[in-house]
Order: sequence, then C-alpha cells, then structure tokens
Amino acid sequence: MPEYDLVIKDGMVIDGTRLPRYRGDIGVKDGKIAKIGRLQSHQGTKTLDAEGHMVVPGFIDLHTHYDAQLFWDPYLTISGWHGITSVVIGNCGFGFAPVPPEDQERAMLTMTRTEAIPYDSMKAGMPWDWVTFPEFLDSVERTPKGLNILPYMPIAPLMVWVMGREEAKSGRMPTDDEHREMVRLLHEGMDAGGCGWSAQRFGEDSVQCDYDGTPMPTDIMHNETCLELAKVLGDRNEGFIQMSLIPSVAPMEVIESHYEELAQVSGRPILYNVIQVQDADPSRHRNLLAWIERCRQKGLRIYGQTISTDAGFTFTFTDWNLWDDDPAWREATLGTVEERKSKLADPTRRPALKNDPTGAVTSSFDDVIILDVKRADMKHLENLTLREAGEKEGKHPVDAMLDLALADNMETTFFTPSVGSNDEYLQELVTPESSLLGVSDGGAHTKFFCGGRYSTEAITRIVRDLNMMSLEEVHWRLSAMPAACAGFKDRGVLREGAPADIVVYDYDNLETLPMEVAHDLPGKEWRRVQKAKGYRAVLVNGEMTLENDENTGNIPGKLLRHGG
Repeated sequence: MPEYDLVIKDGMVIDGTRLPRYRGDIGVKDGKIAKIGRLQSHQGTKTLDAEGHMVVPGFIDLHTHYDAQLFWDPYLTISGWHGITSVVIGNCGFGFAPVPPEDQERAMLTMTRTEAIPYDSMKAGMPWDWVTFPEFLDSVERTPKGLNILPYMPIAPLMVWVMGREEAKSGRMPTDDEHREMVRLLHEGMDAGGCGWSAQRFGEDSVQCDYDGTPMPTDIMHNETCLELAKVLGDRNEGFIQMSLIPSVAPMEVIESHYEELAQVSGRPILYNVIQVQDADPSRHRNLLAWIERCRQKGLRIYGQTISTDAGFTFTFTDWNLWDDDPAWREATLGTVEERKSKLADPTRRPALKNDPTGAVTSSFDDVIILDVKRADMKHLENLTLREAGEKEGKHPVDAMLDLALADNMETTFFTPSVGSNDEYLQELVTPESSLLGVSDGGAHTKFFCGGRYSTEAITRIVRDLNMMSLEEVHWRLSAMPAACAGFKDRGVLREGAPADIVVYDYDNLETLPMEVAHDLPGKEWRRVQKAKGYRAVLVNGEMTLENDENTGNIPGKLLRHGG
C-alpha cells in the first residue's frame, strides 16, 4: 500500500529558508509534507514528475482586498494563477465587519470608490450572513476556498460601529468610553481568530477616499487611537499591524516616531505601506529604506512593503478614481457617468485639472498613453502619449485626453506607466532584508490594475532577467518572510510536518501573459486580468489547485484563525 498520497519526483527543491537548492523528492500525506529526500514513485498513490522544475513553498500575499471576492471566487484570481497559496484580507482598515444590516448598502458603496470593487458584483456575490467580525469569520470558514485566508481586523468599520459614521468621519478624538469599546471589540475579533489590525491614514485628500469623496474614517484618525489598539497586541503578545501613513498627513520624522512608538508599545511586527520607486525623486524610497534599516538596528520589527512590480494602470473615465488625492480630479470624477461627462467637459474646470497629479500614479500627464480608441476617425491617436497627442492636436495634454474621452463616449482606454522604471532604483528597493515584495492589491481596482502578477514577476524579472537576487533569496521573500511577519504558523517553508503548500514551476519558461478583459464577475461585471504560463502545479494543503496553469476544481483552502 502506498505510503503517500502524492510523491513529487525529481524536482529542484528550494525550501524557502535560503539554504542552497538540491535535487529531491517530496512525499505528501494527509495535507502535510510527510517526507523529503529520495523517494520512489511506487510509494505514492499519485506521482508528479517535477524533472526540470523548481519545487518551492507556496507564495504568501500580505496585501489583498479579497474580502468580497472570496465569496464567489475560491481561487482568488489573479493571485491563485500566480503561485499564491495564502493571502491576508482586511488590509488598509477596510472590510465588511462589523456592519449592521442597515449599513450593508453603504459599506458596499464605500468599497466601490476606495478599492474600486464593482457594486453589482458585491450585491450579487456576498451572502451578508453576518453582523459582527466573529460572525464574518464564521461565514468565511463556511465558504469554499481554494487558498488559505488569514484575516486582519479592519479599523474603519470598527470606528463606524463604535462612533457612528458621521462622528467617525468628523475627525474628532474618540472618547475614553469609545476607545474602551474599540479595544473590547478588537479583543473579541482576535479571540475569534483575527491576526492583528490595519488602517489607511492618507489624510483629508485621500487617494482612496469614500464613496462621496470624503476621507475614510481611518484617514483622519488620531495617533492616540492607534496606540490604544497597539496596546491590545502587546497585552496579547500576538498579532500584526499593517498601516499606511504618508508625509502629506504629518512630517516624515513625526511619522517615523509614531511607528516606532507603536512597535515599542505592541512588541509586534508592523508593516509600513508602501515604499515605491519614483524615478523623478529617488530620495523618497532611499529615505524610507534608511529609516527601516535604523529600526532594524534598534531591534524594532518594522518592515517595508514595497511595490516591486512595474504594473501601471489601465483605465477609462467611466470609473477612474486614482487621482483622488487631487481635489479637482476627485470632484470631477464623482457621480454617474453622465455627471462625469458634464464635469469633465466644463471648460471652467480645466485649469485646475491641468495640474499634474501628486505622483502617486504617474509622474506626468504627458506620459499617459492612449491605448484604445473606439471611434474610427480618432484611431490615429492610439499608442501616442498625451504629449504627442497634444502636439498633434494643438492642445494641452489634459485637453487632448479629456476631449478624446468625451468624443469617444468615455470609452477610450488610457494607460499610466509605472512611476518607477529605473532598474538601479528597483535593486535598491528590493535588496534590504526588511523589504517585502508586492503589492498585489488583489481583489481591488479590478478595472485598472493587475498587481497580483508580482510573484511571477519577482522570479522572471528580478531574478531571471535582472539577476538582482538568487532564487533562494526570492523564495524566502515570497514565502518564509511574509509568513513570519504576519503570523502564519508552519507555512512559508518546505519542511517535514508542515502543511503541503507547494509550487512547482518551469523556471526557464515561466511568464506573465498579456492583460485581457474577463467578463467573469457576478452581476454581469468585468475586470482586467493577467494569467501566467509555466506553473506545473500548485498544491494547497496537499491538494492540487492548479495543474499546467489551469484550476483543478479542488477547494482545500482554510481560514487560518490565529494564523494556523
């Protein structure tokens, strides 16, 4: 009788610990790695021939917004197509619990703007069979899953629950009683299996604002509230903080001091979100990396979540909202498509709209590319930058962009290239040991962005094409390091007794496929996706979820309460 359910035979094993690769076999039994070494094919009920392939730990994605999508897509695509076996939900302080029944509609409307998740998809795809955060986790556990899910407790709905929406968004300091209730609810959520908390703090001019253009509750929350919540993690000696706090909210030295205080009070890992290369100002990433290194020298567990993919944004003006940190653009792109048309056509608005955005999305309007035009008589503008189109039309680049979009019934597709394309700067970003790779933003900005490809891109671009690090290093960064930071127990490495989250891929032929439009969301909605080629197999808890780049139908994923 076979000893193992599966034997992965003759692969090149990279175990995620940074130890050198070696040729070996892996025996899988009852969802776990039972044996690593030299095994025979007959010892397995099934055998997977991994000759010529890398065998590595499943990738762990710490920054996703699959809080809604998990209810209709067990493989959490596009992440599940790119070797991801475990994800974290509840990032940026956003989520759907605790939410009373009368607030469900408003919670979904919020997410249509702040994370650009289609409303009709949420309305059709979410069961809403919960009110509290523990009840939400119970619902996630009941839902069929192809990947493992680790939950943070998002602070925005917590603040709304305790203070009421209007007061939570007023910017006032919570009372002592309100702080005590937030602390109690955070304890309750972590008792139920939550693995820490998250918050986005982008200030009054948030690039990810609420449905009505106002800041999210966490955007204007106080440091004192964060400290009260950090004390919970310190008292429990468990959990993790993911927080975004940017220099437009406070001077960088004040931000650094606040993070360091949170790290001291909590004694827990903190993920600073995000560090990104901007070619026009390399001092930005260099200063942040230098601070993260100073924290490491002090023994503070503060890590930098980096944007290591060069994915840009593809959009039309029917739903574009990622210039929301500019008040003029935010106001002009609120409302229905017809309302947007009217505002974008208003000549009195154009002077304000011609100010370049702050740099979070594109370094200059001039660099935006016209990808696709529907009107036949305007096809000659395709593949031009706005600078080139403006010169051809005798217009300012913004006038060229908006006049084209309006004449094309708002269906023109534009592309904003990544603000960081300098390979030298990329190496500076990914080399430090406290830098995490990412950010996928999986499940969010579904009509603009395909950051879920970052894991495949780390192997193909950072390692294979640019030789910035070894495979041993990149698989530590993709698996073991994020597992340790976020509190995943026993995952992120290949070792006997660990859950069998395993990826088998063809290193020489691995690639990210071109972007395409998929009409596969509930509510007859669509999204942009990028698939991968070269994944021989992906195993989650010992079951194959992806074989030869196609999902298998198996759903062995688990809710990882308390990380395990």
